Amino acid sequence: MDEKTAELRDIFIDATGSDTVTESQEESPGSLADEQGEDGERIRELVAAMRERYEFDSGLDDETLEAVVRRYHDGDDDATIATALDLDEGTVFDARMDLHLVRESDRDAPFGMELLRSMHVEDFSTEEIANRLGSDEATVTHYVSVVDADLESTRANDRFRDEFAELLADADLSGGLTDEAHEDGLREATEDMETDVSF
Repeated sequence: MDEKTAELRDIFIDATGSDTVTESQEESPGSLADEQGEDGERIRELVAAMRERYEFDSGLDDETLEAVVRRYHDGDDDATIATALDLDEGTVFDARMDLHLVRESDRDAPFGMELLRSMHVEDFSTEEIANRLGSDEATVTHYVSVVDADLESTRANDRFRDEFAELLADADLSGGLTDEAHEDGLREATEDMETDVSF
């Protein structure tokens, strides 16, 4: 290497204590990993609060329910979540209802959801509802779960659903900003490098 390159190399080694340009992957205080850890703790706190307040049907532990929350907000459908967490789709659906994570498509019933809601609130039996709606009991039970999740969420002013969304939206924003900062740093470093400088 020429004299200028050798000088640059010496300065680099003095400054970093290393002759490589690979950054350590160790997380610094206040890093994105810390933020994700805090988010995860808060999500589990919300799940635990919901478990105390409502009757859960999924039978899943808080850590698995946290994963369901995250994957739901990532846009995964029930089949994808089930595969990733080694569950069946029915359990994932139950978990989403436990957590008030209702999709618009969950309300696409073969009968009027308002009528179902009205009869359910008036304590009609599943058999009575099925007969009146011209449906079967399994289908009615499925959509009653959606009605119950919506009713619980409304009575809680959508608190849990909204806080899950806020936590994970903030995490996505932090991740995006971190990626942008990383890309900006790489771009600046590349622009500052001199052509044909090699250590």
